[in-house]
Amino acid sequence: MGEFELKVVVLRAHLIDDYGNTFRMIEQDDFDIGSKLHTIVRGEDEAAMVESVGLALVKLPDVLHRLRPDVLVVHGDRFDALALATAAALMNIRILHLEGGEVSGTIDDSIRHAISKLAHYHACCTRTAEQHLIAMCEDHTRILLAGCPSYDKLLAAHHRDDYMDIIRNWLGDNVKEHDYIVALQHPVTTDIKNSIKIYELMLDALISFNKKTLVLFPNIDAGSKEMVRVMRKKGVEQHPNFRAVKHVPFEQFIQLVCHAGAMIGNSSCGVREAGAFGTPVINLGSRQTGRETGENVLHVRDADTQNKIYHALELQFGKRYPCSKIYGDGNAVPRILKFLQTIDLDEPLQKTFCFPPVKEWDISQDIDHILETQSALAVDLGGTNLRVAIVSMRGKIVKKYTQANPKTYETRMELILKMCTEAVIDAVHLNCRILGVGVSTGGRVNPQEGVILHSTKLIQEWSSIDIRTPISDALHLPVWVDNDGNCAALAEKKFGHGKGVENFVTVITGTGIGGGIIQHNELIHGSTFCAAELGHIMVSLDGPECMCGSRGCIEAYASGMALQKEAKRLHDEELLEVEGMLDLKKAESVSAIHLINAARLGNHKAEAVLRTAGMALGVGIINILHMVNPSLVILSGVLAAHYQAPVQQVIGQRALTSAQSIQVLTSDLEEPALLGAASMVLDYTTRRIY
Repeated sequence: MGEFELKVVVLRAHLIDDYGNTFRMIEQDDFDIGSKLHTIVRGEDEAAMVESVGLALVKLPDVLHRLRPDVLVVHGDRFDALALATAAALMNIRILHLEGGEVSGTIDDSIRHAISKLAHYHACCTRTAEQHLIAMCEDHTRILLAGCPSYDKLLAAHHRDDYMDIIRNWLGDNVKEHDYIVALQHPVTTDIKNSIKIYELMLDALISFNKKTLVLFPNIDAGSKEMVRVMRKKGVEQHPNFRAVKHVPFEQFIQLVCHAGAMIGNSSCGVREAGAFGTPVINLGSRQTGRETGENVLHVRDADTQNKIYHALELQFGKRYPCSKIYGDGNAVPRILKFLQTIDLDEPLQKTFCFPPVKEWDISQDIDHILETQSALAVDLGGTNLRVAIVSMRGKIVKKYTQANPKTYETRMELILKMCTEAVIDAVHLNCRILGVGVSTGGRVNPQEGVILHSTKLIQEWSSIDIRTPISDALHLPVWVDNDGNCAALAEKKFGHGKGVENFVTVITGTGIGGGIIQHNELIHGSTFCAAELGHIMVSLDGPECMCGSRGCIEAYASGMALQKEAKRLHDEELLEVEGMLDLKKAESVSAIHLINAARLGNHKAEAVLRTAGMALGVGIINILHMVNPSLVILSGVLAAHYQAPVQQVIGQRALTSAQSIQVLTSDLEEPALLGAASMVLDYTTRRIY
């Protein structure tokens, strides 16, 4: 190694037979092991982890005193690494920490950041990790953006001619490339019970999926013993489709992951190394929640059913994704070696921290700040009114502002910014902390870009509009935008009948007909963001003309505008009036409500119109049931209560037997558009959470 004299200390699971005695691999790679420390206290529970750290702290001082290293290189976030860093820091030994600054989502974060605070130098993998270290007050001159060292080996070694020999050696002669799964799931020490449940559901899903699977034993963290017990209870080691192993040499593991049809579990390898090959990954649970990932990773963070995991396997298995280099380009080791050469052993050992300036009377010390309510700013752009509201985390509308919606783009944007600014100022006095802005608007919306693609005819000058940027620039807050129908579905999911329901449909019955579809807890947008244009499902080939330009749409039969049109027609023909109704002098004052009241008082013509409208809406909803098979339909809007019984009746008469029992409920939410806009902020729905 040129100027460097390497001394290797091996401890923990490397020395345990149950985990493959992997110290032998270090020796096979021609490294001399300076010391072997048996530091593991068996038990695989929280107490055993603590005792193992304590045992390492007892044994390490003698080793470090004998070796006297100038720099101790500590990798990652395991609890034994924390013991090593603690001992070195107290013995005045310089520490270089590899892969600090990252975020995963478990106790590993706390350990990783604790090691970073003890370390004098840092070699991190990503730009985000570098920024995290700087935010943690680490000196930026002692931080190297190197990339992940393991990428050096895997990018150089994964193109091997004998990869099929390796695959067959581990999984049998009949297995094919991209037609097997690698499964690696570890316990989450902060939620052991749930991680064991997820592991059991994963194994059930893999058994049902019926593909050759290489299952690696979990690591030695607390909970691993119970996970192994679950695996043996399922008969995985005897199952013909499974091969359960305790360890695979790294070079061979690279080949197995590179050519797999999918990788599943919660190992960091799935969200880091697998991306270099474009291997599809299903990440289960919370263990890697905060990791940066490529597009090859599908998160099943709330992995509470076997079906959800099975469906994720169906979505991912056999795909290939673009290779990701988020974690490195294959040149990390040369960079780290050059960085080590720059370390001045004569400079003061005491590390310093780069704290940002702290204002006097910092607001974080104020009790009102501590007790403030986390809230969202919700904006609803309707055809008539523009509304803004401050909405709390529990769905309470703290304050609402309403103005007439201007007719031009310039005046509309000016009013939106004025109302939002006023609300933000008021939020301070109302003790509400605004986390972001959610915008609900009519028309077709690209929520990823925050752009209104096409508006409804009710809102003029509102197509191809980037609404996110001006609001975000003015308020310095994140902004989410979506169609009003999708927002109604999100409102039901967080605050209404859809709470806890995995698959449901919301149908808005108001001036127009719209809605949103929640499938497997995700809002469906579609490839061109028009997946839930429910009002434009055609139920007749030659029905009445719709505002979209087509004929026979649900909206042309059952919307408030359609009912108003029929009410005016009956009024003009003097067929709307019945005893008990007030005389209507002007046709312009006739509305859908008059039609409904006339039908209620026995007007047969009005009854016929509403019967046809209810039938059209019911048939349209049956089409939805037969396409996406939700477990619940929620009717929202001013006409919802009127349509609930007719729609349920049509479903009972005309739907497939398997869909006839699906319940139709009317929404209890008074402000679904505002609540849905708020829920985008409160739940961060633009993140990909499966």
